[in-house]
Amino acid sequence: MRTEQEEIRLMKGNEAIAEAAIRCGCDGYFGYPITPQSEIMETLMDLRPWESTGMVVLQAESETASINMVYGAAGCGKKAMTSSSSPGMSLMQEGLSYIACAELPCVVVNVMRGGPGLGTIQPSQADYYQSVKGGGHGDYKLITLAPASVQEMADFTMLAFELAFKYRNPALILADGIIGQMMEKVVLPPYQARMTEEEIRRKYPWATLGKLRGQKQNIITSLCLLPEEMEAVNLHLQAKYRQVEQNEVRYETLHCDDAEYLIVAFGSTARVCQKAVETAREQGIKVGLLRPITLYPYPSEAIARIAGRGRGVLTVEMSAGQMLDDVRLAVNGAVPVEFFGRLGGIVPAPDEVFEALKTKLIKENV
Repeated sequence: MRTEQEEIRLMKGNEAIAEAAIRCGCDGYFGYPITPQSEIMETLMDLRPWESTGMVVLQAESETASINMVYGAAGCGKKAMTSSSSPGMSLMQEGLSYIACAELPCVVVNVMRGGPGLGTIQPSQADYYQSVKGGGHGDYKLITLAPASVQEMADFTMLAFELAFKYRNPALILADGIIGQMMEKVVLPPYQARMTEEEIRRKYPWATLGKLRGQKQNIITSLCLLPEEMEAVNLHLQAKYRQVEQNEVRYETLHCDDAEYLIVAFGSTARVCQKAVETAREQGIKVGLLRPITLYPYPSEAIARIAGRGRGVLTVEMSAGQMLDDVRLAVNGAVPVEFFGRLGGIVPAPDEVFEALKTKLIKENV
């Protein structure tokens, strides 16, 4: 039932994304099932939004097909999205590179699982490099949001569309199997109406909806055969990314005002680390936590500022250490930076993080 007010529900993270997509006026979802994100498409199919809002929900024949359907819908100025998990995201990289170069807005959700290869269906954070460094060919960036709760899965769906259209750039929600599958209370936003084609024409003059009388036909492409044209496109994109980096950095801190040691973690791992920080504080060890909300743009200045007042940094990830590189770049040798991670879908426990903090950092400073 449609409502103009907020609603409170108990639901999975994947279900929250589906609900939020409908409520924010999404025009089309094109996807392909893969664990642990399949509930996004399943929930959309159950909710049947084509009957209430006109939203298109389509299971494509592959991940490659789905991202190219998003490409076409985005070119028309529509709110288009897809979702997948790690191996499926690899198949989308070519299409994402095309979309980024064509400067089209869209939302992509990656609920990460363990790898490399076919891997496991258990949670992981090993897609960090692919997500924030440009996983396809060429010089491009995806605005990347890292939710740490089911509520943020809903909130970041709205935010991702907002940022995607603000900068005409793909936005990625980088979650993991824990956040996708866990259930929490969620406050769902009220419904927003989908934009009409007339509204799209007025608001997004770049959209290719067919030319009107006296209007030049828009052409959406990422092809530049002349090197000087390709260079000009790249310089324009890099200038846009600098603007994103200046305006859209988001992060959250806990007990960082007096922290002698800093833990940096994102997503579900940050929730684990929060308990480790509490344990350390109970034992008189001044530890703080910084959780990047935007993985691109990355909160490098905040990490440098907080770390510079302390004695060391511990980066915690469900990977072999990928965000670790960005933390080390941010700290720039001011203090030691150590790493603790679990692989293959194993979630680190708070006591493991606390023990790593003591053995890798505190012991060296005693």
